[in-house]
Amino acid sequence: MLDMGFEPQIRKIVDQIRPDRQTLMWSATWPREVRQLAEDFLKDYIHINIGAMELSANHNILQIVDVCGDSEKDEKLLRLMEEIMSEKENKTIIFTETKRRCDELTRKMRRDGWPAMGIHGDKSQQERDWVLNEFKHGKAPILIATDVASRGLDVEDVKFVINYDYPNSSEDYIHRIGRTARSSKTGTAYTFFTPNNTKQAHDLIAVLREANQQINPKLLQLVEGGRYRGGRGMRDDRRDRYSTGRRGGGFSGGRDGDNYNRGFSSGPKRDFNSKPQNGFGGASNFGNGGGFGNNNFGANGMQG
Repeated sequence: MLDMGFEPQIRKIVDQIRPDRQTLMWSATWPREVRQLAEDFLKDYIHINIGAMELSANHNILQIVDVCGDSEKDEKLLRLMEEIMSEKENKTIIFTETKRRCDELTRKMRRDGWPAMGIHGDKSQQERDWVLNEFKHGKAPILIATDVASRGLDVEDVKFVINYDYPNSSEDYIHRIGRTARSSKTGTAYTFFTPNNTKQAHDLIAVLREANQQINPKLLQLVEGGRYRGGRGMRDDRRDRYSTGRRGGGFSGGRDGDNYNRGFSSGPKRDFNSKPQNGFGGASNFGNGGGFGNNNFGANGMQG
């Protein structure tokens, strides 16, 4: 809450509490900026740390990073969702960096029949509660969200996290992927990493190595100053793709597999204008005024 801009609200609450209060603070990460803010609220405190002091992700999460261009994301996401929705356990959170991107992606996916709903800070509390309830009960197994859902959201059966946009920091990355693999379960996190994110590649590699994950050679290439050869000219080169197809064990494949040699499914290329045959019905079931049991929620997700 401190590093998400809620410091004024926290200070206002603290000012109304007796000075001999007991304060406990919990966090998956403990970066310097948050530590400095926390020290304003704590006196003679005891710091208990579980595990290493450096940034550490949940080791029960399989982390897969796909180095790609921005223009490739939609097609990659479509093929990835076709794979995920064929799984028995398919509850998925897709993270975007901005509210506008969240709304745009929600609109695209709902228009084409995907059971997706969006949530971000501009939604009212009533809207957010409604969307989360639909997500938790599996009525809308795809949640598209900004970082408003990266902290404090505890849904035990989230199986997949997709970083459509890479976050601004490794701390945010760890918080995001931590929405899966709750309560000692396992999960999978997919990340679209573009050359625009190069300055964060070093920290991401450190997180991957700490968790004993396979590292995409193209991610290493970005750190070493090499140039990613993305774009349409490379899209048929399977060796240039680091992501997930169902080859060799699908999504449950272990870390020993050569993830960086696996591509998406080998079917024909499609875009969001193609209706996916995903078992959830066509766009009419989830489009304007239809589906999801509430005619007040159209293609934009929530029209409050």
